[in-house]
Amino acid sequence: MAISIYALKPRFQALLRPGAAWLARTGVTANQVTLAACAISIALGAFVIWKVPARWPFLLVPLWMFLRMAFNAIDGMLAREFGQKSPLGAYLNELTDVVADTALYLPFAFVAPFDAVSIGAVIVLAIVSEYAGVLGLMVGASRRYDGPMGKSDRAFVFGALGLWIGLAPALPGFARWLVWAVVFFLAVTIGNRVRRGLAEGRAA
Repeated sequence: MAISIYALKPRFQALLRPGAAWLARTGVTANQVTLAACAISIALGAFVIWKVPARWPFLLVPLWMFLRMAFNAIDGMLAREFGQKSPLGAYLNELTDVVADTALYLPFAFVAPFDAVSIGAVIVLAIVSEYAGVLGLMVGASRRYDGPMGKSDRAFVFGALGLWIGLAPALPGFARWLVWAVVFFLAVTIGNRVRRGLAEGRAA
């Protein structure tokens, strides 16, 4: 069984539920939260790249990764629990996630010992893994969130890397293999989502 940080989502949502209820009462919509999270991710990614070779902006990455998970949990609760679910919201939820991921991972390609090849591989496989999750719906299964390198897991890894970059004068050469480990586990994640989606679809 592949373990993922995503399994902690129900507890995280429970902590955020009062805030989501307040936002619903004030007229904030799920789609507005989704678009705001994407816009902030793009702006932050662009800011970090603009400031390269400065390293301190990478300290903003772990902070935003945590806040972004809160945004994502809140938009889901607004949609499901406060009657804001919509076809447009489903599209925005999936599309903005991969756009935001790309914007937040890209700055790492500008920091040694990482490079465009390894970070590009992460970006491509992250997109494919989310696509594999959505495709579960097309074979009669649920939207698959299997790990071990789902969105929450990637947020943890790149948040930790951002903290490391921001605090350390330089990263050791072996750090590049951490990114290739993410690539490997993303490939495993894609396989898990396809395999379990097919099994669920057959059972249904």
